[in-house]
Amino acid sequence: MDAYHAVNDILVKLFNDIIHIEESSVITGEFKNITNNDMHVIEAIGIAEPKSMSMIAKALSVTVGTLTIAVNNLVKKGYVIRNRSEFDRRVVLVSLSEKGKRAYDHHRQFHEEMIEAILENLDEEEKQVLVKALNRLGDFFRSRK
Repeated sequence: MDAYHAVNDILVKLFNDIIHIEESSVITGEFKNITNNDMHVIEAIGIAEPKSMSMIAKALSVTVGTLTIAVNNLVKKGYVIRNRSEFDRRVVLVSLSEKGKRAYDHHRQFHEEMIEAILENLDEEEKQVLVKALNRLGDFFRSRK
């Protein structure tokens, strides 16, 4: 198989595998009542300072309206806390509850294990080539937004 077809097959399978394996690995136990998309909203909210809805929507490349639906569901399920800014009451700030922080850590752990498994048998030159190739792939997708 030539490089073109090999890369195409690898990428198509890889994207599908990542979605399904991440969901089966992360959406388990305590966190089985949320979706992979919910987990990515939780990741975008993060564990630092509360964020505005517009900041989170921008990070996820979705509209504030779309994010509002996801956040409403996560609030109902106990993962997210929503508060008005003390400085500007028009601004809604979102943060993770303790349950949301546990979900965030659970998801982060999956990603750490994935990255460690990818990098563990590569030498420094191979790591640099992989980083360069993945940056080019990222550039391609960002140029399509």
